[in-house]
Amino acid sequence: MGITTKRVDAKNTLDRPTAEKPAVDERGILGGRVCTNTALRLAARRLGQLYDEALAPLELKATQLALIAEIHKRMGADQQGPTLQDLADRLAIQLSALTHALRPLVRDGFVELRPDAKDRRTKHGVLTPLGKTRLSEAVVRWAAANDRVEAVLGPASAASLRALADQVASDAFLAAYKSQG
Repeated sequence: MGITTKRVDAKNTLDRPTAEKPAVDERGILGGRVCTNTALRLAARRLGQLYDEALAPLELKATQLALIAEIHKRMGADQQGPTLQDLADRLAIQLSALTHALRPLVRDGFVELRPDAKDRRTKHGVLTPLGKTRLSEAVVRWAAANDRVEAVLGPASAASLRALADQVASDAFLAAYKSQG
């Protein structure tokens, strides 16, 4: 099926504010500009709602699934699990936000926090047997939702969306953005 939208050439179609022309005019506070941040946040919220809905029977949110999947992916042969700092870095969130997100997973018995053998201040996230079972169940529901999203967007649009999201999330994008300022 696929969804298409009209592309906008930002350099040639949008007016830029100047000293003579203020940012606020009869077209509103953005002066006819579009906000990439707002568009991306709205899209992310919509997708999040769809994935959350698919996972609701398991009493999991999509963000929690991503977290337990990341813990599972980083489990070593020693079964110690990744450090919380490593998890926070991999998920691009603050350590305090990660510990907040882990609370219900620990409470519900999906994740254990274990102290490091060498430095007891360092904690590792470890999936429990129940957590591994819930991860397996959730992946089935996630895959069904993901397939539906891909069917609606079309494979090419879905791949483009992921590629653009990966680009924006990259260190190279951040460096290029900072070099513009």
